Amino acid sequence: MNLPRTGIGVDVHAFAADGSTGLALAGVQFPDERALEGHSDGDVAAHAAADALFSAAGLGDLGQQFGTDDPQWAGAAGVVLLGEAARRVRAAGFEIGNVAVQVIGNRPKLGPVRDRAQQALSTAAGAPVTLSATTTDGLGFTGRGEGLAAIATALVVPRD
Repeated sequence: MNLPRTGIGVDVHAFAADGSTGLALAGVQFPDERALEGHSDGDVAAHAAADALFSAAGLGDLGQQFGTDDPQWAGAAGVVLLGEAARRVRAAGFEIGNVAVQVIGNRPKLGPVRDRAQQALSTAAGAPVTLSATTTDGLGFTGRGEGLAAIATALVVPRD
């Protein structure tokens, strides 16, 4: 019986300590927003989606697949990582049903770019990706504006 499998992914990055700008989030560039620290571009939405796919397929997690000790992924765009994650999940014998991502933070506002972001993530994954956002009402590191977080769920189905 080929039952669907679900996975959960989480990613968190601090805003750049040096105040540099050029935020990548959900496959969209925000040139005037503070950048995120990270081995790659720090795109928490794309990273959480990739992490959820790996989890659903039983392939470990984002760090196991794209470790910071691998220079190949240094500075990589989150959508590139998501596309490679989707390729690896399919190579492991799964089809991707969908991915849902929620970004947690005060800014940037994702509503005005939601359609473009969902399209960028969906194109990378080769499957539907939905995006939502929330704040923490001033609580925690995201509420203090120290960084962003994202949580994602993914549904994959084993091929016959």
